[in-house]
Amino acid sequence: MDAEITVTELTADLVPSVVQLCQQALDLPEDAAEAAAIVDVLWTRATADRPVVGLGAYRGADLVGVLICSVSSTEPGIGHVDLVAVLAEQRRRGVGRALLQRAERVLAERGATEVLLAGNPPYYAWPGIDVRYTPAVCAALALGYQQDRTAWNMTADLSYDGSPALRSTEATERRLADQGVTVRRAEPADLPALTAFARSTFGGTWDGELAGSVGRVDAGCHLAERDGEVLGFAAYGSSRPSWFGPMGTAPAAEGSGIGGVLLRRCLRDQRATGLDRAQIGWVGPVPFYSGSAGAWIERVFFLYRRTLPRA
Repeated sequence: MDAEITVTELTADLVPSVVQLCQQALDLPEDAAEAAAIVDVLWTRATADRPVVGLGAYRGADLVGVLICSVSSTEPGIGHVDLVAVLAEQRRRGVGRALLQRAERVLAERGATEVLLAGNPPYYAWPGIDVRYTPAVCAALALGYQQDRTAWNMTADLSYDGSPALRSTEATERRLADQGVTVRRAEPADLPALTAFARSTFGGTWDGELAGSVGRVDAGCHLAERDGEVLGFAAYGSSRPSWFGPMGTAPAAEGSGIGGVLLRRCLRDQRATGLDRAQIGWVGPVPFYSGSAGAWIERVFFLYRRTLPRA
C-alpha cells in the first residue's frame, strides 16, 4: 500500500533537493540539463519581484514531487503555477493533483481568484506546458483547467560554422555605421536607457528580463543606438542559458537590418559558451526568426487557466 502523500511548503535550504528531483523528473533533456537555472530563476531570483512559494510532495520521508507557484506582480488576482515536477514512477498516483490543489489554496490565500498554468514574466522557464509533458496536460484537464492559448519556441542551430544563425553581420554593421548607427554589447550602465526604451516602445515586463541579461554570467545583451538614442536591443540568458530573448526594434528602424544583426550577435555569444542550439522563447514574429537565423518552430506549449471557486 502506498504511503500517504504529504504536501508541505519548502524552505530555501531545500533548493539543492528540488534541483536534484527536477534533474530526474523533467523528461526533456534540455529541461533536465538546465534544472539548476530553472529553479534559480523561478524560486530564488523571482522572490525579488513577487511572492513565491515552493511546495514538496512526500511519501513518507521521500520527496517525490515539487511545485513552484507565484502571484503576478502586474495583474491583481492572478496566480501562476510556474513548475511542476513528479518522479516518473510516482505519476498517475495523485502526486500532481495533490500539489496543484495545495497550490490553489496557497495562491487563494494570497489574493488570487484565478490560476494560470503559464509563465509569469519576467521570471519564467516555459510559456506553459510543453505538449510532450502528457501527464501534466492530463492533470490540468482533470482539475478543470481550460486551455486558452498556445505558444511556441523556435530553435536556432549553432552546431556548425555555416549555420544561418551564425551568418556574419560585418557588412550590415558597416552599412549601419555609415548611417550613424552604433551596434555594441550593452553594459550595466545602459540599463536605465534600455528599460526606458522597452517600456515606452513595447510595454510589458521586459525590465526584469533585461536586468537578468546584462552583466550576468551566461547571459548578455546587445544594443543599437544613434546619437545616444536606443534603436533596438536583443538579450539572452535571462531565464535560462540556452534561451534567447527578449528583443525589440524601434518601429522607425524596422527593415534596417538592426534586428538581424542584434539577433545573430547574441546567438554567436551563446555558441561561444558551448551551446549547439538556442531556444528563441515565446516567439511572436516567426518569419523574422526563420529568415534571420534559419530557426524553426520546435517546442509547442499549451497555456491553461482556471477560476478558483469562491470560499
